[in-house]
Amino acid sequence: MNSAQLITLGPTASLYYLPHWLEPERSSALLTKWMAELDWVQSEISLFGRRHLIPRLNAWYGEEAYTYSGTRFEPASWPAELRQLKVQVESASGLKFNSVLINWYRSGQNSMGWHSDDEKCLGDTPQIASVSLGDSRRFLMREKSRHKNKKTKKQEILLEDGSLLLMLGETQKLWQHALPKTAKNKSDRINLTFRLITKSDR
Repeated sequence: MNSAQLITLGPTASLYYLPHWLEPERSSALLTKWMAELDWVQSEISLFGRRHLIPRLNAWYGEEAYTYSGTRFEPASWPAELRQLKVQVESASGLKFNSVLINWYRSGQNSMGWHSDDEKCLGDTPQIASVSLGDSRRFLMREKSRHKNKKTKKQEILLEDGSLLLMLGETQKLWQHALPKTAKNKSDRINLTFRLITKSDR
């Protein structure tokens, strides 16, 4: 995929993918810098009443706290380059953001399970902007099936280094997404998902 692509998921949900949004030199520089300098943690999540370490590292920056799967992220101040990238994402998307969740996938065994970014603090129709740095990974999407006899729609995108993906409209309400494990030899990847906290999580 060499050019911007609009992907219609339904009447009220769509994706907009820009594969070479950042120049390779800048993407590489940010990846190296942020692997060394951001406040990384390996959080726990609650699944079926048990606590598990998530298979990736993460960091949270912005103006508001955020709770995901029983883990509370306290806000940290924006580093200069991160704030600069936020402004650039806002300019490209026409959206406003006040927070970012950053995930570091250190190998193909690091992953993200099926979920939607639909926490109450994000409002009724969260608009998400996702920036990828480093090695490419498969990004899977599936429609939330409300009926057992309904065939679930699916979508797949290869998220490349320096790409920008906008998840628009009711995508978070109607669809789930995941980043699966892979047996392929994958190197470091950082993904930043910019979001707008509309209701305080304090």
